[in-house]
Amino acid sequence: MNRNHLVGILVALAPCMPIVAQPAGRTSENTPQLKEILRRRPESDLNQDGVLTVAELIEARKKQNGTAKQKPVRPPKQAPTHADVLYGEHESMALDFWQAESDTPTPLFVWIHGGGFRGGDKKLVTPAFLNGLLEAGVSVASINYRLTNIGPYPMQMLDSARAVQFLRAKATEWNIDPARVAAGGGSAGSGISQWLAFHDDLADPDSDDPVARQSTRLTCALALSMQSTYDPRTIKEIVPGLDNIERALPAFFGLPEDWDLNTAEITPELDAKFKDASPITHLTADDPPVFIYHSERTRTPGNIHHPNFGEHLEKAMIPLQIECVRKTSADYPTGSDYTADSVLFVLRHFRMD
Repeated sequence: MNRNHLVGILVALAPCMPIVAQPAGRTSENTPQLKEILRRRPESDLNQDGVLTVAELIEARKKQNGTAKQKPVRPPKQAPTHADVLYGEHESMALDFWQAESDTPTPLFVWIHGGGFRGGDKKLVTPAFLNGLLEAGVSVASINYRLTNIGPYPMQMLDSARAVQFLRAKATEWNIDPARVAAGGGSAGSGISQWLAFHDDLADPDSDDPVARQSTRLTCALALSMQSTYDPRTIKEIVPGLDNIERALPAFFGLPEDWDLNTAEITPELDAKFKDASPITHLTADDPPVFIYHSERTRTPGNIHHPNFGEHLEKAMIPLQIECVRKTSADYPTGSDYTADSVLFVLRHFRMD
């Protein structure tokens, strides 16, 4: 990649908005008006976690009115090459695919949206991130998966694994290099990406299904506003001020909404599920590198996007000698700089730097 090409990529990435924490208070989950605004204007959800807060709505309106001192977010330079492609039997198992221009097979990045496993959408892939990868010659897919209103773990992880396998099965048709596939996302999407990155290969070489025979392994992963574990017992130790199970996790584990970590019996089966759902449980020395990012605004008591999750994973990766790039907003002059950094991380591991 020549210098002019790299500069062009960095310029394309500049307008990207940072991922920020969701403050407590009125949200689209407890306020019908905010829920309707989120439905009509999903771009108001600035951190793309599937939940709209009052603070986000105010900031989004400032940007719309031209009062915020920030460049407008650039829309994707092109519509998906293939849109709403089903990769599984359920209507939620759909993806959009942007094919990068290239005479040779291109690497692929798979964006997995956040939203607490109960919200979010593939349409919320950050345009600047998408544009930057496409300009670098990397094809991009953005996927939906079945949410917890449809079923609990491991459905979300297995759907995403199926999407990776489906895309690899399309390698010849869609000009993809199946040896260079990465994934990433924010919050729940980061957790799924880590789970895929660390989990043993789910390929079934003896399957009659050609998709199921494909690998689920990744070249690298991006973990933005991430959690490295979903075990509520470990989360309670990691996050100061979070003394019970995080509100999105009962549905994720198929538990009653009022399930109480401090009083409920944890059966051997539930113990095993807590551990198996946590990406860090599957970490071994042969796993790929990870880029971690948190906003310093999430370094608050009880915040499920607390930077301590990144420190927890980094401490586990260092002894295994796996590259772990851990950043927070304090490392960058502006909120958008981490996006350029994360793209360059992906390009380096795709051997395109």
